[in-house]
Amino acid sequence: MCDFIRLALLVMCACACGDCRRTRRSIRTTPVQHHLNSVSTQHHKHGNPLFKKMDETKTHQVKSDHLLRVDDHDFTMRPAFAGPAVPVGVDVQVESLDSISEVDMDFTMTLYLRHYWKDERLSFSSKTNKSMTFDGRLVKKIWVPDVFFVHSKRSFIHDTTTENVMIRVYPDGKVLYSLRVTVTSACNMDFSRFPLDTQTCTLELESYAYTDEDLMLYWKSGDESLSTDDKISLSQFLIQEFHTTSRLAFYSSTGWYNRLYINFTLRRHIFFFLLQTYFPATLMVMLSWVSFWIDRRAVPARVSLGITTVLTMSTIITGVNASMPRVSYIKAVDIYLWVSFVFVFLSVLEYAAVNYLTTVNDGTERKLRQKHAPCACDASHTRTVMLNGAYSNPDSNGLAGFAQTTGEEDKQDRMLVHLSVEGDDAGSKKKSRRGLRIIQNTHIIDSYSCMIFPGAFIFFNVIYWSVYC
Repeated sequence: MCDFIRLALLVMCACACGDCRRTRRSIRTTPVQHHLNSVSTQHHKHGNPLFKKMDETKTHQVKSDHLLRVDDHDFTMRPAFAGPAVPVGVDVQVESLDSISEVDMDFTMTLYLRHYWKDERLSFSSKTNKSMTFDGRLVKKIWVPDVFFVHSKRSFIHDTTTENVMIRVYPDGKVLYSLRVTVTSACNMDFSRFPLDTQTCTLELESYAYTDEDLMLYWKSGDESLSTDDKISLSQFLIQEFHTTSRLAFYSSTGWYNRLYINFTLRRHIFFFLLQTYFPATLMVMLSWVSFWIDRRAVPARVSLGITTVLTMSTIITGVNASMPRVSYIKAVDIYLWVSFVFVFLSVLEYAAVNYLTTVNDGTERKLRQKHAPCACDASHTRTVMLNGAYSNPDSNGLAGFAQTTGEEDKQDRMLVHLSVEGDDAGSKKKSRRGLRIIQNTHIIDSYSCMIFPGAFIFFNVIYWSVYC
């Protein structure tokens, strides 16, 4: 019994010692644990800035999706489906006119295209009445107008550094959709007055799927809906006017569509063509006139000058037509170049005529000289015949008679010879005058050409520039 009591007391003492140790250890560790708990509580209360930012972004993103309720509606259908047409306002800011090609008959333009409409499905409540702006990723989730460029050959939305698309939603459901696009579109040009022409090109916008009963396109602010950059300039054209128009377009299989037009008028700069086309052609024509002052017997000089001017005019005509489309009508520059070519070619023909007439006249003059030249043997033969006739006269019987007869016959002989020579000189003079008159005509042709060719060309230039300018 006593042993049992002793064992119980020992157990009670051991338990009492363990509690004391645990109490002391708890007292020793409580301040540290309390400090750690306070730091943890403070850290949890104030939070890490990075964690706080991520949480706010996550909360804002969830809030935006919740406000727009993108997943709650079917945006494959237009706003107010099966109701009245959705009015979609459009305005355009032209950033640049990149190029205009006469050969391809098109132009390239970079512009900011903006659409305005109202979609009540995107309305949200806001105390500040501020809009929410999104990038192109939201465009794939909601409804946007399907506007395309009529008669466009190529077009693309810029994607550097990201896709240049912006959408802005207002609390009442109004939407602004903007994109930066470059489009190459056809332009029907008339080159009948080229290069003194004025061209009018048009960029056309239209909905592809929605007729005028579903979607009504209109210029948001009339003519003020189109704005241009003041720095827009082209090397060959002067931009005279930008204006907007709109009308309906009909397709037999689908119906009527609203179509918007951006019209701009371009006037071509003439100075480049004056330097490259008109001045060289005029100089070649004037150079061909130099042959009129060169002697007609200088055949190599006049022929080489004429051929050179003809070939140069052919090169100018070929160079101009190489940069132009193959149209079936005559252009203003063609008229000027071909008339200049005709003037150059006529100057070559003029020398051909002068050279031919000179050759013919030289041969004719040579024949006349050979045929009508006075011959001494003919005169002596005539004298001999007449003298022999005098000696055979039977009435001459004495010296006195001989002397008298000889004096009379000498006198008669001199008279006949003089008459014969005088008659020959008169005939040769008449024919030589005719020859000289013909020879002088070759000089008259060159003299008249020196006045006719420049006068005709000046008259042509006066008519040409008065008609086309």
